[in-house]
Amino acid sequence: MRILPLLAVGLPFLAGGCLAKTAYTVATAPIKAGGQVVDWTTTSQDEADRNYGRKMRQKETREDEARRKREKRCRDRPDDNECRQYSGYRAGADE
Repeated sequence: MRILPLLAVGLPFLAGGCLAKTAYTVATAPIKAGGQVVDWTTTSQDEADRNYGRKMRQKETREDEARRKREKRCRDRPDDNECRQYSGYRAGADE
């Protein structure tokens, strides 16, 4: 029974660093959480560039497939009106 009062008196001195670190962590948690939310909701320039590049590569792939289909169709039916009016393809042009 004598150990209990000694622990009650000595424990805060032994755990003083832990309590200070915990208090610091609790005090800075809302600031860190707010910063993380802002990071999640915004797009960095690097991410925007990466997404734009991916979008353009997909569009070029679709245009290339359409060009190959048209060339095949024109080889099979050269007298088709669509084959005479080739205007070319431009990456990034709205369809």
